[in-house]
Amino acid sequence: MADTQIVKPIGLSSARPRAIARRGRAVRYRLGRLVLYGVLLLGGIISLIPFAWMMSASLMTLGETVTRQLLPSVPRFENYVQAWQDANFARYFLNSAVIAAAILSGQLFTSILAGYAFARIEFKGRGLIFSIMLSTLMIQGMVTMIPNFLVIANRVPFIPLPGGSWLNTLQGITVPGMASVFSIFLLRQFFAQIPWELWDAARIDGSGHNLFLVRVVLPLSKPAIFTVTVFVFIGAWNEFLWPLLVTTTETWRPIMVGLYRFAEEAGSLMHLMMAGSMITIVPILILYFLTQKQYTEGIALTGLKG
Repeated sequence: MADTQIVKPIGLSSARPRAIARRGRAVRYRLGRLVLYGVLLLGGIISLIPFAWMMSASLMTLGETVTRQLLPSVPRFENYVQAWQDANFARYFLNSAVIAAAILSGQLFTSILAGYAFARIEFKGRGLIFSIMLSTLMIQGMVTMIPNFLVIANRVPFIPLPGGSWLNTLQGITVPGMASVFSIFLLRQFFAQIPWELWDAARIDGSGHNLFLVRVVLPLSKPAIFTVTVFVFIGAWNEFLWPLLVTTTETWRPIMVGLYRFAEEAGSLMHLMMAGSMITIVPILILYFLTQKQYTEGIALTGLKG
């Protein structure tokens, strides 16, 4: 009888080790994701603890804040009414709303035009100018605060201001914040991703850069514009040092300066201080929740990730 030879299929002997290796990689991947989510969850909880305590303390009595209770026995919403009246928050809120609207309008105007120019228009020295602008992001704001103050105070001979000094004025607070290299960079990155085929089609239809910007670029760039809006509004609403520097009266001082004054006067009334602090962040929370979807989409599409 002829010897029979058993032929094994090619690769059958190595299929099992490969399957085991794939399962091992899958298990390691799941464990890695689990550890990552655990670290992120822990970081989120830690970051929310001060906010949760501030909200809880704003509803306590003074005695409960002194004894460091975690929760109020009976929520006292009248603390917000008292803090609003004692700190004159109505006036500061109006000032901050006007200041934030002015800075937001000016910065969107300058950032959209500059970002579009750097992204879609070819001109001599574009790369060099853009690189120089980006390098200014490394300069701390404290370094430029005194030069800006001298300009606003009309003490620089070669930069005369119309009407003289801008101290204690709305334009003195808002004009220095109406341009931002960061906003220009963010919008430029988004505008550069728009296909050039759309520009070619617009040129065939007889459109120039102005119509292309208004009718094509801006409608497609809503996520990036919403992202810039959130950043600028938060920065303008939380502005403290610059308004404190260029104002000496209460006429145009924003809410953060008002909160600082209230903290000086009611330093021992912790429950009212926390109520005032909660009042100041309400507009920011409302804006974020209204634009959360567009803000998250804009962060993802522009590649700006924290």
